[in-house]
Amino acid sequence: MLAACDPGPVKTKADHAQDARTQAARDAAEGRIPCALGDARDFATRCTIDRAQTQDGLILTVRHPDGGFHRLRVTRDGRGVVAADGAKPASVTIIDKDAIEVEIDDARYRLPATVKGAGGK
Repeated sequence: MLAACDPGPVKTKADHAQDARTQAARDAAEGRIPCALGDARDFATRCTIDRAQTQDGLILTVRHPDGGFHRLRVTRDGRGVVAADGAKPASVTIIDKDAIEVEIDDARYRLPATVKGAGGK
C-alpha cells in the first residue's frame, strides 16, 4: 500500500524569517546566543550569556564553549554595550531592528537589543 502524506503549507521567505526570529528569541531566553569565534566566519548558537545587575549597571558575561569569556556592560547612552573589563574595546553594529553585533578581540556575538528609532513611525 502506498500512503500519501501532506507536506503542510508551503512556507514563504517571510515565514522563514519569522521562524528564525522566534528561534533566536527562544535561544536568548534560554541564555544561548549566536557567536563566531576565532577564524570562524559563520555564526553558531554555541555561546551562553549570563546577566548580573551590579552597581555599575547590567553586566553580560558571554561564555565560549572552550571556557573563554567576555564581560560587557549595557549602556543607556545609545552605544548598546561596552567592554566591562580588558584592554580591547567592544565594537557594536546594528544588524536589525532588534539585534546588534558585538565584536571584541577575535569574537563576534549577536545580541538581542532595543534599537531606538528602528521600525516605528
